[in-house]
Amino acid sequence: MNRLRPPGLGLLVASLFAASAHAASPGNDPAALAKIRDTALQSDYAWERTADMTDLIGPRLSGSAGAAAAVTQVAEAMRKLGAKVTLQPVKVPHWVRGQETGELVDYRGRPNGISQRVVLSALGGSGATPAAGLTAPVIVVSSFDELKARASEVKGRIVLFDVPFDQDMADRGLAGQAYGAGSNYRTNGPRMAAELGAAAALVRSVGGANYRLPHTGATNLQDGARIPAAAVTVEDAMLMSRLAKRGPLSMRLVLTPQILPDADSYNVIADLTGTDKADEVVIVSGHLDSWDLATGAHDDAAAVASAMAVFDTLKKLDYRPRRTIRLIAWMNEENGTRGARTYLEANTANAATHVAAIESDNGVGRPFGLRASVPASSNRLFAPLQAALQPIGAGVFQRQDALSTGDLSGLEKLGVPSFAPLLDTSAYFNYHHTAADTLDKVDPDFLRRNVALMSATAWFLANIEEPIGRAVVPAR
Repeated sequence: MNRLRPPGLGLLVASLFAASAHAASPGNDPAALAKIRDTALQSDYAWERTADMTDLIGPRLSGSAGAAAAVTQVAEAMRKLGAKVTLQPVKVPHWVRGQETGELVDYRGRPNGISQRVVLSALGGSGATPAAGLTAPVIVVSSFDELKARASEVKGRIVLFDVPFDQDMADRGLAGQAYGAGSNYRTNGPRMAAELGAAAALVRSVGGANYRLPHTGATNLQDGARIPAAAVTVEDAMLMSRLAKRGPLSMRLVLTPQILPDADSYNVIADLTGTDKADEVVIVSGHLDSWDLATGAHDDAAAVASAMAVFDTLKKLDYRPRRTIRLIAWMNEENGTRGARTYLEANTANAATHVAAIESDNGVGRPFGLRASVPASSNRLFAPLQAALQPIGAGVFQRQDALSTGDLSGLEKLGVPSFAPLLDTSAYFNYHHTAADTLDKVDPDFLRRNVALMSATAWFLANIEEPIGRAVVPAR
């Protein structure tokens, strides 16, 4: 039976329903997901924040003034968006690059008075040569097995690991696997050479686009066996290999990095507090620090800016999530993951309240969809999100048992499902850890699509009603 109601009551009820929808639309609501996607595509917020971090600050290696400036910059930007900001203290390594030169001073067929410069860059954690440098014979190996087979030749020599980066794999969507194989030599090769008594270790740069650019990165060198270690360009590694085949080869190497006392730094944590499930958390993140050769635009400034833009997108729509969406700008991913470990130690006891965690750390190439460490039984739940992302070509959903991404791997082992954009990374390792990782390499359209992907995913996870399950990381 129809009943009379006061004029305007219908409008009041409608407005209350609208407010409720803005407060917490269901995660699988197609209209809300479409609005989030389209709002992100129309915004340059992430580009502007990437420009701020790269152009105004520059390199941001842990312990540096640049890293400290990035903490302040991101924290202030998130406060402007109305987020609750916390700076979580982190003690970080403080490694400082010094002089770095290499010169081939003797080889068979060398004309009198001739030497050849080698373009190189010290690797993170490298030890130092004497100030005047060291001169030693070079031994070139192409695998760990060859190093072991020639162990008796290593003592007192400079070991070069000449292992090519497989760009063919990268071009076919397997860039991560190609990088993993190559970076194994950068990470572990110097330590293994040190254990055999090498005077120094060199690695062929891990990456594509051979324009005589060295690709730096971390090593597993430890005090007590911290020999000088550097990445040489692909061209110089190939030259040294050719010369070594002609006969004995000697090199003069100067590396003068310093390891200073651990420095004080911070993870930047910003919360968009949820409504009725505020004690449950969805992380969206990237890492603040970069290597010191360039401004770290792809690795990882643009990804941090994309995570920040999630908050900007939802603010423009006046959307409030049911669960708390937590931005984390991690510190010290590149050479220690101290920020991730600090957060993990503080949150191990309440890992169950972390529903999901997103991290972007593979540049900001074109996104094709998502990778996720959810149970196979949860795949069907993500159909609405896939449908919302399909118009921008990002509807792929790729499930795997563990993503093992740097900053999230500890949480993932505690059962927190990890998510990462599934990206075109075929050109990413052209710039990765080099002096060429600058803002001009970022495609503004792809960046906006990354923001759309991360914003829609964060909203979906923060509002979905049915549990997505927990990550189950296989034992190794």
